[in-house]
Amino acid sequence: MEGDHCCSGTEKRKQIQPKQQEGQQEQQQQQKQKREHYRGIRMRKWGKWVAEIREPNKRSRIWLGSYATPIAAARAYDAAAYCLRGSSARLNFPEYVVKEEVPLQDLSAASIRKKAIEVGSRVDAMETLHAASEPEKRQRTMEKPDLNEFPEPESSDED
Repeated sequence: MEGDHCCSGTEKRKQIQPKQQEGQQEQQQQQKQKREHYRGIRMRKWGKWVAEIREPNKRSRIWLGSYATPIAAARAYDAAAYCLRGSSARLNFPEYVVKEEVPLQDLSAASIRKKAIEVGSRVDAMETLHAASEPEKRQRTMEKPDLNEFPEPESSDED
């Protein structure tokens, strides 16, 4: 009779743990959604995004460049992954892959790096241009005054 109403400390902990684990999983999902996380890229301490990919059947990596935006780095990774693995590659943006009419004949690390940097740089330039055209960011990118020049007297608007 007493066993029906009472449970041991271990059983209570087992009941509490799933609730805590669910809460932790929700927090992890929210953190993942806050930061943009793409395959094959990482962020440097100073804010630049870098891309690299591991060569198949080797321990070495191919350096794909450093970019201002995570999207550009992810697109560079996609270009390299597609060159290495073809249509079976797991991509960040599969809808943007341009299937070349003539595939790369030379699958060296240098040619893959060149192609990835070409794609990443193009996307980086477009992203930077798009960001500069936004009104809030345009105010931040205003010209800085030359501090070595003497200030010119302000004209009065009352004239």
